[in-house]
Amino acid sequence: MKSFELNIQIRWSDLDPNGHVRHSAYYDYGAQARIAYLQKHGFSIDWMKSNGIGPVLFREEAKFYRELKSGDELVIDVRLSGLSDDHRKWSMQHRILRGVKLCATLDLDGAWLNLKTRRIAPPPKELVEQFEALERTEDCRVIVSGR
Repeated sequence: MKSFELNIQIRWSDLDPNGHVRHSAYYDYGAQARIAYLQKHGFSIDWMKSNGIGPVLFREEAKFYRELKSGDELVIDVRLSGLSDDHRKWSMQHRILRGVKLCATLDLDGAWLNLKTRRIAPPPKELVEQFEALERTEDCRVIVSGR
């Protein structure tokens, strides 16, 4: 299993008046990394529309450890931290690193949404296979139905 990593350079528009990265930009970085992971494996927005399924988030939480500033080059990884037996629900963790220094983590819970019924649904087999291949956190757990 291998994590997916995305390199990002901080943009001027990511900064707040204090000259460091604004809190909401961290969430944008996580979303960019998740979508880049899906697109790399053939799951573009067009694919999602054609298959009638897309990701939905229930919770996203950031923890900040180090200040990030203009010009910093970051690596953001995508790792699985939870998965239900039927693959409908999942949890992920992103680490935001500057070099080898951990600057922030994002933890999130999500699921696959059937775009017609607007209900949580199991994903197609090829999406299941990609999630099965994704690196897991040390504390990756099985998500129990109903939770």
